[in-house]
Amino acid sequence: MIEKREDFSFQICYIDDREEIGMEWLLELNRSLDYIEEQLEGDMQLERIAGEAAKIARCSAYHYQRIFSYLAGMTLSEYLRRRRMTLAAGHLRAGEKVLDTALFYGYDSPTAFNRAFQTVHGVTPSEAKKEGVKLKAYPRIRFQITIKGAEQMEYRMEHKPPFYVVGISRIVGATMEQNAQIIPQMWTDAAITGVIAGLVQKLVPSDEYPNGLLGVCGMIKDEWRYYIGVASKQGEVLPDTMESLLVPESDWAVFSGKGRMPEAIRDLERRIFTDWLPSSGYEYADAPDIEAYLTPNPQDSVFEVWLPVRKREE
Repeated sequence: MIEKREDFSFQICYIDDREEIGMEWLLELNRSLDYIEEQLEGDMQLERIAGEAAKIARCSAYHYQRIFSYLAGMTLSEYLRRRRMTLAAGHLRAGEKVLDTALFYGYDSPTAFNRAFQTVHGVTPSEAKKEGVKLKAYPRIRFQITIKGAEQMEYRMEHKPPFYVVGISRIVGATMEQNAQIIPQMWTDAAITGVIAGLVQKLVPSDEYPNGLLGVCGMIKDEWRYYIGVASKQGEVLPDTMESLLVPESDWAVFSGKGRMPEAIRDLERRIFTDWLPSSGYEYADAPDIEAYLTPNPQDSVFEVWLPVRKREE
């Protein structure tokens, strides 16, 4: 017996007369899902799949995974795992051998396939072949449109000349799961070692760049890096423990928020990607994402999200 889960859907809420813009964005996302569906067989390479899907959706692989996780409520890797194991269950129920099914979906060892299958279905592949065993079916995602009143979102547009971010950095992973471990630990280590206290002393407020303590993520020499730092108008002589990042001139959509961290900023980012971006007439520009923390209290933080944007081409 296969237990079918409800279709995953994403609703775009339109504001004013920008439905046509949101439609094009929606079509691009659904085209990327069509591509993903064609990649479920064989050896799954997440970085390659995310990269090609991102090209279709007209953004970077990192941004695509962020958008996907907010819209779908799960990471891209988790969605791929669920879809592949849904299809694998069909092969097993049709009488195929466990080893043949494992090889068909790119698993070199039955042990790895068994582990992935059991994570999704709660039973082993061998048990799945028996009559009466309950399995789970996860249909492909469909992004859909619902036109309705939308909750107000406030933002401002800023154009900034090039500026530097001075601080520390680490290479981040190719998946959202990796980053969810790397980045929080990086902030913890920076607080314990006194790096954050030292950066706060370098804060010089200015209208020419984001203020506050910054979390910055961008592609640097073919590597995704995450920076904890502060903005500066020009480069400076740095101690060996620090480095600098030149942020290019860009337009930014800036959103303000307040609340308990990290829940408050995650909720704001989810609303940016699901409510604002689809019908805004903008798309990601070639500049890093920036989170600006304006107060030190994580229980009642005041912060801003700086999204690099450019006008969508017709």
